[in-house]
Amino acid sequence: MTVDPHSLLRSLFDAAVASALPSVCVPPHLPEPPARGRTVVIGAGKASAAMARAVEEHFPAPVEGLVVTRYGHEVPCRSIEIVQAGHPVPDEPGLKAAERMLDLVSGLSEDDLVLCLVSGGGSSLLPLPAPGLTLADKQAVGRALLRSGATIQEMNCVRKHLSAIKGGRLAAAVAPARLVTLLISDVPGDDPGVIASGPTVPDPTTFAEARAILAKYRIDAPASVVKHLEAAEHETPKPGDPVFERTVTRLIATPQDALEAAAAVARRHGVTPVILSDRIEGEARDVGLVHAAIARQVALRGQPVEPPAVLLSGGETTVTVRGEGRGGRNAEFLLSLAADLDGHPGIWGLACDTDGIDGTEDNAGCLYAPEMAAKAAALGISARRSLEANDGYGYFRELDGLVRTGPTLTNVNDFRSILILPHDTVQA
Repeated sequence: MTVDPHSLLRSLFDAAVASALPSVCVPPHLPEPPARGRTVVIGAGKASAAMARAVEEHFPAPVEGLVVTRYGHEVPCRSIEIVQAGHPVPDEPGLKAAERMLDLVSGLSEDDLVLCLVSGGGSSLLPLPAPGLTLADKQAVGRALLRSGATIQEMNCVRKHLSAIKGGRLAAAVAPARLVTLLISDVPGDDPGVIASGPTVPDPTTFAEARAILAKYRIDAPASVVKHLEAAEHETPKPGDPVFERTVTRLIATPQDALEAAAAVARRHGVTPVILSDRIEGEARDVGLVHAAIARQVALRGQPVEPPAVLLSGGETTVTVRGEGRGGRNAEFLLSLAADLDGHPGIWGLACDTDGIDGTEDNAGCLYAPEMAAKAAALGISARRSLEANDGYGYFRELDGLVRTGPTLTNVNDFRSILILPHDTVQA
């Protein structure tokens, strides 16, 4: 048996993405149509437009509605309006779409069904500020959180408490209509309250927690934000609130599903998969070091598995930006791994975001090969210096290691695969 490392790593990523495509995961989870009322479709996220099309193609009754997705992620629909807006920094089209969405679901009856389609990115795409706040306030806080190293749970806790639609407030607007939410998870642990800041589910977090997060990361928020959080008026709906009595929430695709799909492909190629975790968090560079250490253990000692093997992991790391370089968290992870391995033979890696966009760049992520260390030295570039500058994009661009897919129209978070092969199995 021989293996082409580059092709295998790419096929694993492709399988992970394919498992979460809306055309695959939406139809089995569609609810029964209402006997008498309307079916209104709403939603937000990088996959929401593709989810809307899947609804139109498979739902056995007329539908209407509006969903908002990231620029470049639009999919044409017949009766569901698609709005494109800004991500990760929210913008005016997203705000206007959120206002219209609330208007669309207000005043519905118990006979009506609201089908809400939610995926990663939805939080930034529904940036309707709480009373007394502006879009500029939310943009300032959002930018600071993105650069701070805060986790997605922490960022979304703050977002919920600056919002008029997140943290269960959309569900409150829908009541008394029946509400079914279909979720494609992009968060570690698959908590529906964290995915897109949980617009249709109960919110256990509080204003006090939001204040503590801003203090933890020393974020200098606008005065209006500080005043709003300190006033702590109109807390988000909590578990047990009557507004959730007629709601159903269904997880239809998760990071674990994607890792298992990749593992099945690895087995078909005679490579043993090891799923480390679907919920890895922490600084991307630190996670890269840990993966490099495990890969060395497999390569040198055959533990916990003999090569050929592939280490698979998902989750969402963070990057504390200190340099002026380019690159998302997947590029940072792989650059850290490359710097530590320094050309160690027999180890390859791929790290990509399943939505096709690593951070705000034009690549899904990057691919690492052991021969890159010698090529980098010949070009006069250093993985360690690039890491200090947070310049994973620049490093892998010079080495032809960028992975570009364009928008995949789904999002089950980061996908990492570290391939360890014996020398005699590598296809030249």
